[in-house]
Amino acid sequence: MRVLHYLPIASTVVASWFAWVLWRHWRRSPQSRHLMWWTIGVALFGLGTLTEALTTLVGWHEPVFRAWYIAGALLGGAPLAQGTVYLLMKRRTADRLTVALVVYVAIAAVFVLTTPLVADAAEIGRLDGDAMEWQWVRLFSPLVNTYALVFLVGGAGWSAWRYRKRSDRPRSRVTGNWLIAVGALLPGIGGAFTRAGHVEVLYVGELIGLFLIWRGYRLITGDPVPSVHRVQRTAGQPI
Repeated sequence: MRVLHYLPIASTVVASWFAWVLWRHWRRSPQSRHLMWWTIGVALFGLGTLTEALTTLVGWHEPVFRAWYIAGALLGGAPLAQGTVYLLMKRRTADRLTVALVVYVAIAAVFVLTTPLVADAAEIGRLDGDAMEWQWVRLFSPLVNTYALVFLVGGAGWSAWRYRKRSDRPRSRVTGNWLIAVGALLPGIGGAFTRAGHVEVLYVGELIGLFLIWRGYRLITGDPVPSVHRVQRTAGQPI
């Protein structure tokens, strides 16, 4: 094992802290569904890195693999993207997309939980979808990941562009949105390297990406320290 293989432990700690900060923010503004989804998204991100950490520490195990595929490979950044959807769209449209996303992921998760696993395809210390006997189950994830790319990365980039044109808004919101966009891209880039056998790139991308998203969040909300101030937004506004 290389030292980089232990990075998911640090990512899990950071994600847990970030999820707690977001949860506090949401509790101060419980009607803000974007905060609810961001909290869920970061918590699931932490669950995904936790499964990677456990695989590094104790080896490959079937329940850990299935949890990893649902929380990490299948969901990825979709819950975070759903939070952005609530910021950029009308509530009714966002609610409909939520129903579609939840149903789709639930169906995919059932197949992930029921597919037989090929023990010979499992690698010690590394999680990979090749361990599933029903390889067609992996076809569910590209659509969800594309959804996350469009709304999380695209939404942050669009918001940064909008704020760049408005002199009445602080420049920190432009920078914050760009940090979120880049941070959301890094785990996806790392995932591409994983398919080529370089899982270390994924672990680095997850940790750096999480830090960038958190930094972007703090710049946008105006939090100089990890204590959360209430920020109200309406549908259709940039992040």
